[in-house]
Amino acid sequence: MSIRTFVVCAMLLAASVMVTPAFGQDRTPDGQPNIQGVWTNFDPTPFEAPDDIDLERLAPLAAWFPGTNRPQRPPATPSPDARSRGPQGPWGDGPGDALRNERRRSMIVDPPSGRAPLRASAIASRNQNLMHLTDGWLTHTPWERCITRGIPGGMFPGGYGAGYQILQVPGYVVIFYEMIHEARIIPITDRAPLSEKIRLWNGDARGHWEGDTLVVETANYNDQGTIGTNIASRGLRGIQQSEALKIVERFTRVDANTVHYDVTIDDLGPFTAPWTVAMPLNRDSSYQIFEYACHEGNYGLENSLRAGRADDK
Repeated sequence: MSIRTFVVCAMLLAASVMVTPAFGQDRTPDGQPNIQGVWTNFDPTPFEAPDDIDLERLAPLAAWFPGTNRPQRPPATPSPDARSRGPQGPWGDGPGDALRNERRRSMIVDPPSGRAPLRASAIASRNQNLMHLTDGWLTHTPWERCITRGIPGGMFPGGYGAGYQILQVPGYVVIFYEMIHEARIIPITDRAPLSEKIRLWNGDARGHWEGDTLVVETANYNDQGTIGTNIASRGLRGIQQSEALKIVERFTRVDANTVHYDVTIDDLGPFTAPWTVAMPLNRDSSYQIFEYACHEGNYGLENSLRAGRADDK
């Protein structure tokens, strides 16, 4: 067991012992606003607002972007016992009785266009990787390679594996992600950030409370990750981040069953200006977080590369 895994397990155990069930009280024993619980983000909202010019430009890549000149399958009929069979009911729609957000124009709320302000160079690099996707593993995103969905990419709806468990202990907030089973440990502290020389896949986070809002600022990223990791993030899938990436996330408890989440992304490598994504997280005490055995069950990457070699022949 690694030191990090040991620390995570110890923190989860401590939280389970010292804290009452989520929202049984307004504050945790050490005075933090209580945002604990299991939350989901099943959401039919498109990541970006539609843009006819962009759809036309992406026509050759339609197979990788649902809804862009691609025949649509009829929706599956929900099974009454979908939850008992596993973590996923109808594909892309969550378990049959899952809470779902109302459809909105786009996840992106700023700029007002609902579109990420992408540089032409970032679009060209993404398209190049997509057109050569089966050439090798490096053309795939870190999620497809079972490394990470990234921060903030791991918070964006993926259509399945949409559970998040938030736990709080003195001085820390822990977010456990169902997809790729990552545990994110956020120190609530004013201690100095890491040296600029230290670069991490998911950056170096520091949190603080502004009233009942948890504000998390993250920097010190490497340039290996991508802002969007799977096709649920549409045109943002595969957009490479730079080491200049900085984000500010806000988790605000709206009521007993809702946390408002928003994140502002500032990276002038692939983007021309900062932009913001916002969505609700829904508390669901009946939702069961299943094991996400990514490496053990990663047939997608293997089959993609196998198809590429067959195509070569």
